Amino acid sequence: MDNLIINIPVFLILLFTIVTFLQSGVDKLTDWSGNVGWLKEHFGKTFLGGMVPLLVATILLLEVIVGILGIIGFYTLLVNNSPDLALWSLTLAGITLIMLLFGQRVAKDYAGAFTLTGYFIIVIFGIFLLTA
Repeated sequence: MDNLIINIPVFLILLFTIVTFLQSGVDKLTDWSGNVGWLKEHFGKTFLGGMVPLLVATILLLEVIVGILGIIGFYTLLVNNSPDLALWSLTLAGITLIMLLFGQRVAKDYAGAFTLTGYFIIVIFGIFLLTA
């Protein structure tokens, strides 16, 4: 039980990341055509416009991996006090957010890019807590 209390901030960050990334992945799976259609328009005048389905599939895969690693990492941190999978989950979440940020900047959606900053700060703080 001491492990739970000591790691409350990390557990909350992992839960936040799990919910955020799995929900986003499920949304892409359940509304694939809607997401791809909107993003084709969003990136239509950029060099990414012709690659939207591949890019959405890549982000979808990363989001699901982040969520699954987060669940397993939560468990292994709680039960074994092993932070490795939690750290991998948050690291991959950070990389995924940078990829999303790149896309938003290319599309000149600066408000969308700014929104990702909050998510990124939370993830980086989780990484800091796990490595400090």
